Amino acid sequence: MTVLNAVFLGLLQALGEFLPISSSAHLALFPFFSGGEYQGLTYDVALHLATLIAVCAYFWKDLFNLTLNGLTKPKSEQGRRFWFIGLATIPAALAGYFLEDAAENIFRSPLMIAAMLIVFALFLFLADRYNCKIKKYKEGAALLPLMLIGCAQALAIMPGVSRSGATITMALLLGFSRGSSARISFLLSVPIIAGAAVLKLKDISLADIDVAFVSGFLAAMIGGWLVIKFLMKYIQSHSFDIFVYYRWALGALIIALYFFK
Repeated sequence: MTVLNAVFLGLLQALGEFLPISSSAHLALFPFFSGGEYQGLTYDVALHLATLIAVCAYFWKDLFNLTLNGLTKPKSEQGRRFWFIGLATIPAALAGYFLEDAAENIFRSPLMIAAMLIVFALFLFLADRYNCKIKKYKEGAALLPLMLIGCAQALAIMPGVSRSGATITMALLLGFSRGSSARISFLLSVPIIAGAAVLKLKDISLADIDVAFVSGFLAAMIGGWLVIKFLMKYIQSHSFDIFVYYRWALGALIIALYFFK
């Protein structure tokens, strides 16, 4: 893999991980569009680790307060939220454990990815449209909404669903504001990405660490921080429509290329 390809994949990961457009779909589709080789789930996880650093850097105050209160004041609102986020991670952890092989093979069919892009974009579109008519939940104040968001996160084992897209959609359906939905989505990503990265680190040998690998990692990390900053500001005055339309267009393009390529 060249440095240029690695940087491109790193930036693709940064955009796809935090924007509701599915990073795993874009990484899986890269060989389909370019004719190159898929770099494997291990490289995907390395890029996820880079974006984990990005989200931790951006939300370090939130994470510090959540962890501190969770360990010292578990019955406080922040303390409960810390443990609720941990519990809400379990569905995605189970999905990753039992469906890892399917995630790396069966779920990476271009037509399945296209279907997931289109269908879950529709869910996001409807959730964003009707959010203002739903009774509002206080961010992270109850276990049930976080568990439901956690179950939505588990669906992201399928490329095309989008981890951030699924969690933001569920949060919107539960009545969270756009800003709160994105914040909860990002905070909920921390333990699941960290867990996946730790499990996969054993598969990365020192021989894998070359200039291209490091370049892709840095591109994903720096790009991830910038994307989070952009999205948190963007949704203060805009809907998620642009991401919905992009997903529909990409899904339609994949289907067209699949049958006519």
